[in-house]
Amino acid sequence: MVMTVDVHVRDLRYFVAVAEELHFTRAAERLYVSQPALSKQIRALERQLGVELFRRDRQGVLLTEAGTALLPQARRVLAAWAEADAAMAAARAAQRGTLVVGMSTSPGRGGLLPAIRSRFTAAHPEAVVRLRQMSWEDPTAGLADGETDVAFVWLPLPDPERYAWTVLAEEPRRVALPDTHPFAAHPEIDFADLVDEPFLALPPSAGPVRDFWLAVEERAGRPPRVAAEIAGTEETYEALVAGLGICLVASGNAPLITLGGVTTRPVRGIAPSRYALAWRREDDTRPLVRAYADSCRRVARQR
Repeated sequence: MVMTVDVHVRDLRYFVAVAEELHFTRAAERLYVSQPALSKQIRALERQLGVELFRRDRQGVLLTEAGTALLPQARRVLAAWAEADAAMAAARAAQRGTLVVGMSTSPGRGGLLPAIRSRFTAAHPEAVVRLRQMSWEDPTAGLADGETDVAFVWLPLPDPERYAWTVLAEEPRRVALPDTHPFAAHPEIDFADLVDEPFLALPPSAGPVRDFWLAVEERAGRPPRVAAEIAGTEETYEALVAGLGICLVASGNAPLITLGGVTTRPVRGIAPSRYALAWRREDDTRPLVRAYADSCRRVARQR
C-alpha cells in the first residue's frame, strides 16, 4: 500500500532554503519570515513525511540522509513550479486590456487614485482596471507572486532589483498614539524620546518595510520594543486605542486612524516616507503597465 503525502510548494521552498544555508536564522532572513515560524514549519514537514530532514546540534545544522535525498527532488519541483508560474503570468499578461492594480493602503491623498484613473482611462478607454486590496503581510501588494500588474506600495521593497517604481508622494512620518499618552500633549516630538516606547509592527513577512516603520536606522543600534503586530488599518486603530503601543504613520495616512481616542504628532529626527507605484521590471515593455505608470507620473507632477 502506497501512502500519498501532500506537501505544499512553500514547505519545499522553506526546506531548500535551510538546506542551502544550513542555518535557520539566515534562511529565515532570506525568506522574509521569522526564525521560530520557519523552524515550526520544518518540524511540521518532518512530521508529515515521517523522517528527520535536519540534524540540529550545538555545532550547527546538517542534512540527514533523508534530507540529502529530498534536496535535488525538491529543487526540481520548485523549478517546475517556477516555469508553471511564469507560464501563468504570461497568460495573465496576455489578457488584453486588463490591468490589475494592487494596494495595501488606499492611495487617498486628495483624490490621487481618481486623478490617475481619469488620465489613464482618457488615454486607454478600452482598458479594464481592477483594484485588488492586499494584506500588509505582502509589502509588494501582489507583485511578487504575479497577482497584480502594478501596485501602490511603500518603499523600501524586498528584492528591489526585481522592481521598477515611480515615487508619487514623499511624506513626513508622524507618530500615532492614544490621546491619553503623555506625548499626546506635545506639539512635536523628537524621535530620540520615542526609542524606548513599545511599538506596533508590521508582520515579519513585510521585510525591510517593517524595519522602516520601526525606524530601525534612526535607533543607533538599539532594538525596537515590539508590543504587537498589525496587519491592517482597523487592527492598528484598535491596538492604539487599547494602549498596546505607538506607531509611525505617513502624514497622508493619519486621517485613517485618527478617529476617537487616537492622535498623531510630527516627529523630528527621522526620514520621510515614500509612496510609490511599482511594477516588475520584466513588465517594463507591457503597454498598459507603461501607460499606467506614465499617468501616475503626470498626476504626481501636477500635485
